[in-house]
Amino acid sequence: MSQPQENIGAARLASGVRQVLPGNRFLYLNGFFSVIILLFILLPLLRMVTQPSLDDLLVTISDPEVRASLWLSIYTAGSAAAIAFLFGTPLAYLLARHDFFGKKLVESVIDLPIVIPHPVVGIAILSLAGRNHWLGKVMASFGLSILGSVTGIIAVMTFVGLPFYVNAAKAGFEGVPVRLERVARSLGANPAAVFFRVTAPLTWRHMLCGIILCAARAVSEFGAVVIVAYHPMIAPVLMFERFTAYGLKYSQPVAVWLILACLGLFLLLRLVARPLQRYS
Repeated sequence: MSQPQENIGAARLASGVRQVLPGNRFLYLNGFFSVIILLFILLPLLRMVTQPSLDDLLVTISDPEVRASLWLSIYTAGSAAAIAFLFGTPLAYLLARHDFFGKKLVESVIDLPIVIPHPVVGIAILSLAGRNHWLGKVMASFGLSILGSVTGIIAVMTFVGLPFYVNAAKAGFEGVPVRLERVARSLGANPAAVFFRVTAPLTWRHMLCGIILCAARAVSEFGAVVIVAYHPMIAPVLMFERFTAYGLKYSQPVAVWLILACLGLFLLLRLVARPLQRYS
């Protein structure tokens, strides 16, 4: 189609839209549906946050068991994010810079933990690290145990959070012009020096965003953790136990503190991501 014909077609489409939704009605329609979505998200959370009294929240956070579970959630989520950073960065760089046979399959495998039912993840990890599997026997020889341990919690959280880090880092590496790396190589830098002196400094915000996303996803995990390690209890497991044993009154304050922790992570994510949007 020629350029004049494209302009005519665009003009006709715009005219049709104006006839269907004259003036600012289209904007108002978008705003209406946006408000519905925001209310759908906010109303249950606002009800959750405002129902417990301040005294209930203070009593809950003064409970050593609650503080221990919240700290364990943050510690294990941070450990999972650190593992994802250490082992996921080379994979993200490889996917961003090289095309190879089976690349789409590899990318699909990376995204698979996002859609797998979480109890399946827990069962799969237990079957791999159990005493009847060679990997479980090797781990046992080194004194490592997955079932009912902090190691198991970190393994589960790393599994579910890794795709978020890899995808964020991969997007950052893809945004760095290849010509910059080639110029550095032409000046005598080896591939490792190019990565650490050129590519990584230009991508650190994407990697940090990936770390935060991975930690945020990990701290909210429940379905797989409750299978692998019911004890020691992370915050979601403690909240579930109090709900089943005592009801909403004793589980809601724990949920509020967990929501506040997750909100803090995503506020940090937005603050980190702002320069990315500003200079993109």
